[in-house]
Amino acid sequence: MKINGAELVVEAFGPTDGPAMIVHHGAPGLGSRSEPKRAFGPFSDRMRVIVFDARGSGESSDDEPFTHEQWVADVDAIREHFGYEKIVMAGGSYGGFIAMEYAIAHPDRVSALILRDTAADTAHDHLAVERARNTDRSVIPEWVIERIGTGRFESNEQLREYWQAILPLYDHQHDPAKDEARLATTRFHYRTHNAAFGQNMPRYDLKPKLPSITCPTLVTVGRHDWRTPVAASQMIADLVPDSRLVVFENSGHSPQLEEPELFQRVVRDFLAEAGVLR
Repeated sequence: MKINGAELVVEAFGPTDGPAMIVHHGAPGLGSRSEPKRAFGPFSDRMRVIVFDARGSGESSDDEPFTHEQWVADVDAIREHFGYEKIVMAGGSYGGFIAMEYAIAHPDRVSALILRDTAADTAHDHLAVERARNTDRSVIPEWVIERIGTGRFESNEQLREYWQAILPLYDHQHDPAKDEARLATTRFHYRTHNAAFGQNMPRYDLKPKLPSITCPTLVTVGRHDWRTPVAASQMIADLVPDSRLVVFENSGHSPQLEEPELFQRVVRDFLAEAGVLR
């Protein structure tokens, strides 16, 4: 689809007359629609689930700017294209940043907000560096540790080496085979990643705006998340008025994939309570 001057790869599943949910993937320049498709695809039994590769990620085009404002505008253009007045907005990790920013910018468009392993600021980033340096899963090179959350990459090849080095940190139960499969299917866009973490994140702080989110909000996080710890999700839940926090005890950064049955049950119960699913 041509969206705001960029070519975006978009997929939609489920009944067209069902409530709509747009899911934003994380890791700009590394992530893609494959994760939200796998995690939220099961909800297409009753909902219209829309996933996409954000500009500068996956199979979508590398048309700048790679800013939160532009990514939010792209979400709204996708919503408008499909003709929905309101959507459930969902996002994990960096996608959670965009989901929150969308709910803040377009409160009348969001019936419910679903967040997963995300944060409202960068206050906990130093903990990720400490965990990477002290992990016993693998020896992570110092140059990799020094680049966590910085956006200082010189090529797609260097970004790939970085991604390969930190993959063992993500899941609570480490499976090297899963790391290899994830690495093999990743498309690398180092300029997008540099813009996201080198330019956007230094000024990222949504805390003052979170109380303005009025829709029902579900905040989920894995107990053992190395990148966005429980404290980061607790901060969001404390500041968003109509929110609830659910911690997944046997997950790292991806409870939607590590505890999928429980995650889907929690989300369905939340959507029922929010009046989205009846």
